[in-house]
Amino acid sequence: MEARWEPDVLGDGYEATVLDLGHDEEGPLHATLVRYTPPRTPRVLIRRAAAALLRRAPGQDVLPLADADVLYVHGWNDYFFQTHVAEAFARLGARFFALDLRKYGRSLRPDQTAGFVTDLAECDQEIEMALGLMETAARGRRLILMGHSTGGLILSLWAHRHRGRADALILNSPWLEFQAAATGRKILAPLVEVRARRDPRAPVTSIVLGNYATSISAERRGEWTYNTEWKRDRPAEPRAGWLAAIFAGQARIEDGIDVGCPVLSMMSSASTLRSRWTEAMMRTDCVLEVNHIARASLKLGPAVTVVRLEGAIHDVFLSAAPVRQEAERQMVRWLCGYGRMPGSAARRAAAASPVTDIAPAGGSPEADGVASGNRGSSSPAGTDPAGRIDRAGRIDRTGRTGRGPGNTADADA
Repeated sequence: MEARWEPDVLGDGYEATVLDLGHDEEGPLHATLVRYTPPRTPRVLIRRAAAALLRRAPGQDVLPLADADVLYVHGWNDYFFQTHVAEAFARLGARFFALDLRKYGRSLRPDQTAGFVTDLAECDQEIEMALGLMETAARGRRLILMGHSTGGLILSLWAHRHRGRADALILNSPWLEFQAAATGRKILAPLVEVRARRDPRAPVTSIVLGNYATSISAERRGEWTYNTEWKRDRPAEPRAGWLAAIFAGQARIEDGIDVGCPVLSMMSSASTLRSRWTEAMMRTDCVLEVNHIARASLKLGPAVTVVRLEGAIHDVFLSAAPVRQEAERQMVRWLCGYGRMPGSAARRAAAASPVTDIAPAGGSPEADGVASGNRGSSSPAGTDPAGRIDRAGRIDRTGRTGRGPGNTADADA
């Protein structure tokens, strides 16, 4: 498969290629793969040369991800524009790619229903095409998946269906559970399914607010500039078929899955789900209920690290500078443990032997644990899926849990 790479809207170092996905009832379907190539400055070239020389000595790589590729997938009402995330991975030596899914961002065409699918597995097509162009497996490189919000749900389910393909899964406020918890989802799901069978594109009633946009947009209270045609302040109402697909995916997570690799799940320490703007939305998640997604993260497999970041918003990497810097530190710390494990091919070979040790050399940060983002403490995740998690990220098996705000949803899950 050959790609025609063109300069991307993000500027120097960024290129994009269009993936042809065929047609549906609304016309031609496309996805867009973006890649970042850092400038070839003398400093970068020296670091890469040093990494190549030292790669044979375990634990001495100058660039710990020099043999890894990253594939990033955005959330609902979103697209990839977080250049600082791409550049953070490049500093670690990774090749970075981001995928704008069908009917999102760069891939959205006129007269299409934004983000519309009736099964999250439909996105497998563009994920597979992206991986083919990346040539991660063919080059013997490790694969790190990174998903934000709905993208986190999509990638978690993909990794479960394709165990052994990914070497690490990083989740940024993944939408693994409905804002009104499993109880609310189970009440609404049958009604949504009936509506979806009658008319999959029928809008469903929801409260879609502009509070999240207020917290991130440079034109309001935030510091980020982005394309508001691709990431709308007030997106269209969700469609019945799409919401039914989300509920089905969340139900699968609730049953428990195994993504086949270590997981890092990062989110805010608190949520503020209210209809009216409040300053707390500048330092909390105003889109998802973080306690629900922290608990749901433990259903992804046996090796899950949950990091709760004080002061983080829904996209933790769009939070205030000190918070996103802490998020990057936590991610690098985790990657230098679990992220330096042998790749999929090595794991498959080890699995064929009678005894398999998948722990990273030298131990791992919060191995199989639940950590608080800024406190540096951790607790074993254990095996009790009913364990409650408080706002500091600790498990409370007594049935008590941290304060939970209301269930009014904002726009960008």
